Amino acid sequence: MDAPLFLRACRREPVERTPLWLMRQAGRYLPEYREVRAKVSFLELCRTPELAAEVTLQPIRRFPFDAAIIFSDILVPVEAMGVPLTFDPGPKLGKTVDTPGDIEALRVPDPATELAFVGQAIQHFKREAPNTPILGFAGAPFTLASYLVEGVTSKGFHATKSLLYQHPKAARDLTGKLAETVARHLEAQIDAGADAVQIFDSWAGVLSRDDYLEFGLTPTLQVIERLKGKGVPIILFAKGAHASLEEVAQSGADVVGVDWTLPLDRVGPRVGRNVTVQGNLDPAVLFAPPERIEREVQRVLTEAKDLAGHVFNLGHGILPNTPPEHVQTLVEAVARMSRRPS
Repeated sequence: MDAPLFLRACRREPVERTPLWLMRQAGRYLPEYREVRAKVSFLELCRTPELAAEVTLQPIRRFPFDAAIIFSDILVPVEAMGVPLTFDPGPKLGKTVDTPGDIEALRVPDPATELAFVGQAIQHFKREAPNTPILGFAGAPFTLASYLVEGVTSKGFHATKSLLYQHPKAARDLTGKLAETVARHLEAQIDAGADAVQIFDSWAGVLSRDDYLEFGLTPTLQVIERLKGKGVPIILFAKGAHASLEEVAQSGADVVGVDWTLPLDRVGPRVGRNVTVQGNLDPAVLFAPPERIEREVQRVLTEAKDLAGHVFNLGHGILPNTPPEHVQTLVEAVARMSRRPS
């Protein structure tokens, strides 16, 4: 029996059409998600395996996506490291980590106990949808470090960059501890049944090339090295790290995610033939009329035609007010336009 389409594309094996999944495909744009969310807080939803699995299943029931991604948040490991976390509505940390003593005090949690709810949600999902590949995920060490240092989602990342420039050893200690935490977290998700994992370096693009290579990519390489023996595809999405695209492609990840600002026909020559490329429709295109959505899908597929492998996705997460019927237009267009002659 052939492996699922998504997994074959990740491994650059022959596929009959381009597979599709969307970042944040389980979430606020779906009315059924909003019904669940109205009854519990965001963190309660993340921490309750049955509910997390349910909202992961919701988009799979509605659309023929080729993979699901477990519903969780990149900051749940940070909370397990000893930093209080709330959402109001965005993430707010109860304290910042900005001294060597603060970094030393952070714990590396045991995912089998302190983060067990993520693995349990994956297991619930697989019982309900055994034929749909499920992705586990985690934030990259630098992105998690930025939240720990800033305490909130930042615009200027002044505190984070001050740490890098004034106390580089402390910054390396912090990202090193986070690399160990992320590696354990992803290993546990794979052990629970995740068929692939994605590492989100959402804030990679705020760094210069040299700083990203030192403080962003280097600790991420430690995570990837730990995961390589697990036998599942690894996706690295370093948003905005275009100056380091060649190094990202050489990271050991099987799939490189690309945001919507870089055409895929310019990505291919830079990443080579040893990685699949994932992306990269602008999420805002899903607010356009159906005919415009279809034109943009065709553009992305045309730009991707010479890649060694391609997984269709957005260039970042789906936006909360996206009309579900426009997602249906997207799914149908990708399936129709990407099908290979048999």
